[in-house]
Amino acid sequence: MNKIIRWVLVIALFVMLILVRAFAAKLFYDPFIEYFRSDYLDHPIPNYDSLALFFNLFLRYALNTLISLTIIYVIFKNLKLIKFSIKFYIVAFFVLLIVFYGLLQSEMINGYLFTFYIRRFLIHPVFVLILVPAFYYQKMLVKQS
Repeated sequence: MNKIIRWVLVIALFVMLILVRAFAAKLFYDPFIEYFRSDYLDHPIPNYDSLALFFNLFLRYALNTLISLTIIYVIFKNLKLIKFSIKFYIVAFFVLLIVFYGLLQSEMINGYLFTFYIRRFLIHPVFVLILVPAFYYQKMLVKQS
């Protein structure tokens, strides 16, 4: 694939991630969007439908993951990196989901910020911003060896 086409594709995929973020409130059920936007320190956590919340968290995470994996593949064209990334995303999802669920069940008694940031990792494609530079650095180390 031509370098220019690859970079245009990567930019288009990042635009897709931005569009998922831009339309998240309309596409996904998440009562915590408004809660964390407002003065959440003075309000109790909102009522939420657990099944709907976690299903929508899964959908959003899966969509962001699929786009992120495509970005990684287009940049590196390495199936080993994709296999590692898939495993990483699956493990991260379950760990973050369990922690998030525990924090919600305890009504965030350990503080709101931890819950806020755990939720961020679930709903935003933060891992692609970590994995791409890490894979690039690894690639540069292998070239130097």
